[in-house]
Amino acid sequence: MLKKTKWARMLAIPLIASVVMTGCTTKEENAGNQQNTQQETGKDNTGKPATWIADRKIKGLVFMDADDITEDMNPEILKQIKEKTGIDFEFNLMRAQNSLDGLIAGLAANDLPDFIAFYLNHSGRKEMPIVLKAAREGKFTDLAPFMKDTKVYSKYLQEGYLPLDTNKGVMFRPEFNGAAYFMHMNVSREVGYVTRKSFGGPFIRKDIAEALNVDPRKITTSEQIYELAQKIKAGNFKDYNGKDVSVIGPRYWGGQEVKALYSDLTINVNHTFGRDKEGKIVQEIQTDYPLKRVEFVRKLLKEKLMNPEFYTMDENRATEGILNGSFAIVADMHNYLDFNKDMHYLPIGPLNVGDKPFRMGIDYKTSGGAWAIPTTTKNPEEIVKFADFLASREGKLLWQYGIEGRDYTLDAKGNPIVKKEVFELKDKDPNAAKALGFAGVGNAWGELLGNTDVDRIDDFGEIEYGNAAHPNVDEGPLKLAEYWGWDEKRKNAEMLDTYSPMAFLGEFSKEQEFKAALDNYNESIIRAYYAKSEDEVKKILDQASKQLYAAGLEDYLALLEKKDADPNTKVNL
Repeated sequence: MLKKTKWARMLAIPLIASVVMTGCTTKEENAGNQQNTQQETGKDNTGKPATWIADRKIKGLVFMDADDITEDMNPEILKQIKEKTGIDFEFNLMRAQNSLDGLIAGLAANDLPDFIAFYLNHSGRKEMPIVLKAAREGKFTDLAPFMKDTKVYSKYLQEGYLPLDTNKGVMFRPEFNGAAYFMHMNVSREVGYVTRKSFGGPFIRKDIAEALNVDPRKITTSEQIYELAQKIKAGNFKDYNGKDVSVIGPRYWGGQEVKALYSDLTINVNHTFGRDKEGKIVQEIQTDYPLKRVEFVRKLLKEKLMNPEFYTMDENRATEGILNGSFAIVADMHNYLDFNKDMHYLPIGPLNVGDKPFRMGIDYKTSGGAWAIPTTTKNPEEIVKFADFLASREGKLLWQYGIEGRDYTLDAKGNPIVKKEVFELKDKDPNAAKALGFAGVGNAWGELLGNTDVDRIDDFGEIEYGNAAHPNVDEGPLKLAEYWGWDEKRKNAEMLDTYSPMAFLGEFSKEQEFKAALDNYNESIIRAYYAKSEDEVKKILDQASKQLYAAGLEDYLALLEKKDADPNTKVNL
């Protein structure tokens, strides 16, 4: 899914060993069920549209956060789906403290609907061990036999279409001998495709930067961040309500670790593995980065240059504070946020990463999100056909643009032109606009099964929803991208087709212990930021290090070296 990734705040997975232990079917039963359901189909579709699938209900269960997916659907949209495909479509969100807890509970309950959908941006995600275990125990249908008869998903079978990790790490894993139990989503049609000129990281209030005569783009180190923070504190700046600002506030989406704020004090902004000066793969605890980062953050907190709730503030309060100008520096946001289209916050940096200058990374192909079909589902090929319809241009028009005539018209080339009434409603009453029921107004239900083979320019003649009708709709974000130097950074970007270092945990004999040790390491860093003394800092980091080594750190690093040496399993380091 495109939206912000709440990946880092997911919990550890102490229950992996006990998940889906009962009520499982075997792979042989799974294959038999598929054969039987294929024999049950063969219905007479005479007089039906070419997109007709079956007169049936398809129900899904979604393990995602409520602010990423809206389960309320528009009746007119549902009617269009029914008329075009015969499908009565319905899905629900699994209610849980977070999506990972929901996934664990949902699979353990053994009462699943026709399909499930979940976060999975790569095979190293925390969801992967959960769903992989379920697949090994025969809980999911093999999707591979149904893909060859589709128009869009059949592309997944073409050599080179899928990125490396999607192909061999998520879907067609060697252990499954050609079977595919998960459908990985959000795959771009062309290599290196980028949907928008987006970037993220720390931002500073423009008026404060100008008052201090600072060009935030020239700030590339944590030391420069510290010096800027000191100047802001000395300037006694106020928020929009006349109250003193916090110098450095949390990310737009709430408190958590934000490595982009001090990325030169990390080995990697995406994980904790990298290479040392000798070229050897190491985990961050084997370097001096953790101690340097802890010292830096503790200095910010001690001198009141960082909001004391930086790592814990909830999303609503963080967003409200940013809208009120309460934080001179926002630790992490991106250039497409609506509130900043007037550019009253400007991007900082980007900072160096470790001892190297920043370099943009571009995925060989995009990927993110996944769905699966339980073995209890009847006629699973109909769910695949329905997903294929949603992934087609006609399906995407419906779930991305709404209903022709009501929400958009078509130009001479057949591309959608969003109606001005829709724009006006979005501005006047976003919730009412969202009730229209499609992605362009904030209701992205179609992403679950249909957001793949992505190429908006080719499909709709515009890179962003509404560009054709309002060419200046993204003027602010694009000006921010120009200010940040997006085009030049894109020109010099590194193309990545790699695995996450976490992708191989399933092959590691001490998977559970090592995963717990890595989670403990990340939590220990946060605890060390707030430690009462330097002795306590040392104790916390020493304990985290001991747990990693006891859990097999050196053996896992050896595994990563072996994987990275194989062109088929290159690791993102």
